[in-house]
Amino acid sequence: MNDDINVLALIKGKERYIFLYDDSQRAEALRMLGRHASNPELSFSWYDAAVLSQKIRQEERQQRSRTRMPQVTDSEELF
Repeated sequence: MNDDINVLALIKGKERYIFLYDDSQRAEALRMLGRHASNPELSFSWYDAAVLSQKIRQEERQQRSRTRMPQVTDSEELF
């Protein structure tokens, strides 16, 4: 895990939805998308929540695959 902040943004007309979270807060970010989608005062829809949830999960999969890849050090040969 790292200290990077993930940024997820959606622009709908004049509204801007920006979600900031670190890797340890992924589950909370997903819950927040659902809370926004269920709020009738917002234009944020369940479709928006689904698309952004997919992006969060995709980033998580990519991060896991990057951490599983063997790292080549200067002392190792590439072939």
